[in-house]
Amino acid sequence: MTATYLHPESIVTTDWLSNHLRDVELRIFDCTTYLDPPQAGVAAPYTVRSGLADHQAAHIPGAGFLDLQAELSDNSSPAHLRFTMPSAAALAHALEQRGIGNDSRVILYSRKNMQWATRVWWMLRAIGVDNAAVLDGGFDKWKREGRLTDQSEVAHAPGTISVQPRPELFADANAVEAARSDAKTCTINALSGDLHSGATSRYGRAGRIPGSVNLPALDLQNATDRSFAKPEQAAALFASIGAQAQGPNIVYCGGGIAATLDAFLMFQLGYQNVSVYDASMSEWAKDSSRPIEVD
Repeated sequence: MTATYLHPESIVTTDWLSNHLRDVELRIFDCTTYLDPPQAGVAAPYTVRSGLADHQAAHIPGAGFLDLQAELSDNSSPAHLRFTMPSAAALAHALEQRGIGNDSRVILYSRKNMQWATRVWWMLRAIGVDNAAVLDGGFDKWKREGRLTDQSEVAHAPGTISVQPRPELFADANAVEAARSDAKTCTINALSGDLHSGATSRYGRAGRIPGSVNLPALDLQNATDRSFAKPEQAAALFASIGAQAQGPNIVYCGGGIAATLDAFLMFQLGYQNVSVYDASMSEWAKDSSRPIEVD
């Protein structure tokens, strides 16, 4: 049977968006964040930099900017947990202030890496906002195709979101620990191969959660224009690592960002019972009571 993406309403093409820019219910957002090298003398895996400046220089017409760390994360979390999911109520309130409501059609995109758009999409789904989609290829593909960009900002009146939480979309360290003794659970690391093997260290102790398998999020997007892997390619990759059709599947990375790209395409392919370990290796590697495995 030929693999297909089962939820095409959650992925829009550049052609589709170009033809719908004037739709009144549309809410387009640039979700870009950059992870720069850490500052000298600072014990951190990276320096978080907002993509706001690039957004202001050129963006898709009508798009606003969502600052994942500043606006949509629980900043009361410890400093090393930079992108923790806030409460459903807090997230809904932040989105409502940006004009998102029950009748909105939300389109999310990012630059350089699709994981920032899929992270926000996964968060929206976790609070029951289901009329959201990721722009396939994001700004990279839009710009590569020579499409119109803009510098003006559009403001929308606040919306109203009827929150319907899905807490099962996120896992914590205890759930991940329990999964290690459950042969039916597939734990997937979305980080690069060198980080998975332990050849490179970024989050403290080098290595991976014991028993986990590796499918880097970068392998699921086209390096040229950042479009998603074709369904057949993605399905073959997930099958090769033993992802479970009915679950449970737990996906992790460094801070719960790259993992959402794997999780988003698993959703598209019909995998059930998929959750993202929100704090991921930023938490696990710093907790000496948690085991680490290397090649």
